[in-house]
Amino acid sequence: MTLTDLSATDLSAKLAAREVSAVEVMAATLDRIEGIDPGFNAIVAMPPRALLMAEAAAADTAPRKGWLHGIPFAVKDLVATAGLTTTWGSPLYAGHVPATDDLLAARLRAAGAIFIGKTNTPEWGLGSHSFNEVYGTTRNPYDPSRTAGGSSGGAAAALAARLVSVADGSDMMGSLRNPAAFCNVYGFRPSYGLVPGSPEGEQFMATLATEGPMARSVEDLARLLEVIAGPDPAVPFCRAAEPFAERLDADVKGLRIGWLGDWGGAYAMEPGILELCEAALAQFEAMGCTVVPLAPPYPAEKLWHSWMTLRAFLNAGKRRALYEDREKRALLKPEAVWEIEQGLDLSAEAVHAASLLRSRWYVQAARMFASVDIIALPSAQVWPFPAEWRHPTEIAGRAMDTYHRWMEVVVPVSLAGLPCLSVPVGFGAEGLPMGMQLAGPVGADLRVLQLGQAWHRATDWPGARPPVI
Repeated sequence: MTLTDLSATDLSAKLAAREVSAVEVMAATLDRIEGIDPGFNAIVAMPPRALLMAEAAAADTAPRKGWLHGIPFAVKDLVATAGLTTTWGSPLYAGHVPATDDLLAARLRAAGAIFIGKTNTPEWGLGSHSFNEVYGTTRNPYDPSRTAGGSSGGAAAALAARLVSVADGSDMMGSLRNPAAFCNVYGFRPSYGLVPGSPEGEQFMATLATEGPMARSVEDLARLLEVIAGPDPAVPFCRAAEPFAERLDADVKGLRIGWLGDWGGAYAMEPGILELCEAALAQFEAMGCTVVPLAPPYPAEKLWHSWMTLRAFLNAGKRRALYEDREKRALLKPEAVWEIEQGLDLSAEAVHAASLLRSRWYVQAARMFASVDIIALPSAQVWPFPAEWRHPTEIAGRAMDTYHRWMEVVVPVSLAGLPCLSVPVGFGAEGLPMGMQLAGPVGADLRVLQLGQAWHRATDWPGARPPVI
């Protein structure tokens, strides 16, 4: 086993015990990236090798900062990093170098991470396919002709290809759950407020998106979550962090998993996805869990209407200035222009009505968790699709009426702000990966991670079936 095959937990332990040096880890990481990443385009904006090797040498002689000390880390390109190019996937910011770190980046640095570059993402994180006009398309390590998903596609591909040991992602509309599923890794969307965003812009109404950890093991997820979680006094709605990693191993026998499948037929699915998830649920039953089929707890169209309205409202508010500048508007991708225009047409009454629908769903979800501990849904409605596509336009013969409706299955979790882990559940007939969402009530992050840990110990799909590169 090479250094790049090791988990972040194992690397951290070896670095702390001085069994390996940060220089050795950095050299192995850069060798692998230089050798294979040109075929996947997962990591972008890398500093010169000599500079990174010097940072690793400095880490070897410096006092240990934290769990990530000396570990190479590529930060998602939606996170501002001081001194390191950050573009948000937009040609408007090609070559942009921030002066300060976003909160998440600052916490990673404080724990000792060495930033080796950024992970690729779609422009502004819009769409679950990681391509942009600055860096191009990220491809799937399991089949380079296919997408790695998005918007954390670069992070998921880098993990699967063993370019990094652990990664950050972010999730509004499945942006770390979808790529985790497409690349046979784990992605965790925490309860809203557990991982605070940077205290910039509108803070009180923008509660649909959150940052979270991605990894090849649940233990690495939990340890990275401990690094990035916890309150910031300048950010509202924060939640306290917990010692997640030391409490991962728990008896999951008797846990009741509510299976929502395709939400009573509301969510079109490509053949084989439901069957693969149901096979995984049978394995959960063999582990002592009880699987309970659930009827749709809330109308899918009401969820979608609320989602469309609130998402457009937030996108228009955040990017209106870019839209109103004709020269900058010309450099926005069509999906971004469409999102902004949808939001500009909204009335206050429409936004209130959408928020009311969301509030009613939150109440109904809380009632649902009175009878089950966890709910389960597929992480995606399609298998990884050709990398040349912008997005799927139909699923199993059903036309998609927006560029992102093919990911509708992630919306219930996002609207309610539930903690949700995308776990790998195997491979389809064409050898492509898939995942399943395991979500709990708000605040039950540890419970979700404990179930994920039991699943990982029973299956370890990332270790059992790495990509052949």
